[in-house]
Amino acid sequence: MKPYDFPDATGHFGQFGGVFVAETLMQAIDELRLSYDRYRNDPEFLAEFHYELKHFVGRPTPVYHARRWSDELGGAQIWFKREDLNHTGAHKINNSLGQALLARRMGKKRIIAETGAGQHGVATATVCARYGMECVVYMGSEDIKRQSPNVFRMKLLGATVVPVESGTKTLKDALNEAMRDWVTNVDSTYYIIGTVAGPHPYPMMVRNFQSVIGTEAVAQMPEFAGRQPDYVLACVGGGSNAMGIFHPYIPLTDTRLVGIEAAGEGVSTGHHAASLTAGRVGVLHGNRTYVLQNADGQVSETHSVSAGLDYPGVGPEHAWLKDSGRASYVTVTDDEALHAFHHCCRIEGIIPALESSHALAYAGKLAPTLARDKIILINLSGRGDKDINTVADRAGIVL
Repeated sequence: MKPYDFPDATGHFGQFGGVFVAETLMQAIDELRLSYDRYRNDPEFLAEFHYELKHFVGRPTPVYHARRWSDELGGAQIWFKREDLNHTGAHKINNSLGQALLARRMGKKRIIAETGAGQHGVATATVCARYGMECVVYMGSEDIKRQSPNVFRMKLLGATVVPVESGTKTLKDALNEAMRDWVTNVDSTYYIIGTVAGPHPYPMMVRNFQSVIGTEAVAQMPEFAGRQPDYVLACVGGGSNAMGIFHPYIPLTDTRLVGIEAAGEGVSTGHHAASLTAGRVGVLHGNRTYVLQNADGQVSETHSVSAGLDYPGVGPEHAWLKDSGRASYVTVTDDEALHAFHHCCRIEGIIPALESSHALAYAGKLAPTLARDKIILINLSGRGDKDINTVADRAGIVL
């Protein structure tokens, strides 16, 4: 089986993926799978999706040559895929829009979502306002503190933001609470999962909606850079922005795919969120994948300066890409990401999300080792307005 034929009919990417949920959710999962199968290639559905991407989201996003930074590093030429220029400021709206259109066709009027950095919550609140749907967003109370601008944006858009006080009070726990809501309100409610994790068909569906990123890049890079990149880099938490740009490049084997995980305070310290680097195969949130676990098999606490990467698992397609060797995965620490954040602001005039800054940091290491005619394409998954409080706190600055 070719890698781009995955998942199989049961939702597996090799040993990864599948459906591991309570019996009470199986009816909802089956309904979703059948509905997506019905509409995923429907010309009317696709026409509406692409119309909204163009006229509401603002696609296609450009590719941008970071000339000053490339010259400073003295090696490969660095390009950005500018997902930060989307309406709402990140790649998340591509998927939220697609799932909202599907929910409307399924007759669901209440939308729930989970969010870490808040961008998926903002994107979901935005499309719910666009289509007149009720919106409830679950968010860990720790992330609410870190991402207060996005919390206010969600409320402005009419969403109810529910603080989650259990566990580590971050993304994992928000997803747990959203799952519980779905079980309770399955007949009226559609759950928009924001990453390429969860039970089948979510990993496939989110990937397909986000693949617009890579599809555009495959068309744009020959026009603007002269050829396809030698490397495509993207940060990886759950992994939606990375799968969005990786997937159309999987068959283009001359392009190396590199995902960058959050090393936090260092992988050796245990205070990190690097599931592919330091995790073991397990089941989390409805799918089999790499999961950070303690010696007893319990899910470990995670840490990252970036709320959007602070997750103890990863999408099952990434797990398969790692094991198959088609993609490689590396880590970047909090301090390295913050340095790259500041550097990008000063030298390119772009304020990147802290998630994206992990990919920028790795590019800063990789580019000087390559010849000047090599090309690195980074998926700049979002802008950093949401992160200025975190960055200021780390620097001891009172805003």
